[in-house]
Amino acid sequence: MTLRTRFTDHLKQIVYGGNDGIVTTFAIVAGFAGAESQGTAQIGALAVLLFGLANLFADATSMGLGEFLSARAARDMIKRRRATLARDPSAQVDALAAHLKSRGLSSLDATTMASLTARSPDLMAELTLSQVDGIEDPGQGPLWPRALVTFVAFVVFGAIPLLPYLIGIPVETQTRAAVFATFSALILLGLLRHTATRAGLVRCVGETVTLGGLCAFVAYGVGLIVAG
Repeated sequence: MTLRTRFTDHLKQIVYGGNDGIVTTFAIVAGFAGAESQGTAQIGALAVLLFGLANLFADATSMGLGEFLSARAARDMIKRRRATLARDPSAQVDALAAHLKSRGLSSLDATTMASLTARSPDLMAELTLSQVDGIEDPGQGPLWPRALVTFVAFVVFGAIPLLPYLIGIPVETQTRAAVFATFSALILLGLLRHTATRAGLVRCVGETVTLGGLCAFVAYGVGLIVAG
């Protein structure tokens, strides 16, 4: 398996963990910045850093464990659903035929394709679970790499908004530097999406930056409201 293939396989965890990490830690920065702009609090860089790092590692652990548990739950659900489908093959054929018909096939073609697929119980169960039930199969491999990738992506990307506070740049420029670092991280995450999926560059970067920026704006607004 090539490095690119492994990256693509874990793209969901990288984007999910990375985006949440960026937004979560910058929310700390933006919230404090909103409070300070009201003049009701003077938040030191050390306080922002402590809150940010504590939040970063706590949420990264939660995200990693959440990814592991959700994948395990999906695997258990698939196992239980397979057993149910095996007890009633005809209902399985009917369900797949109805789904194929809803996707534009004629009744005859849909029924024929579903009947042919039923000759392979494993393929039939796989198609029913993914296409009819919409259950994502986490695969048969170990689940810990998914959790680890989510954790690492969260920490790596989530640490970027805190870099101005970590390296100790002048206090008066820290918030602006954190904003710049945050949007740079969001752009990088969008570029990773584009590289892995080959989807439109503008779309990948634009969606990532827009959604991340919206979350940051909400955090800043909450800081203003609470401080006001």
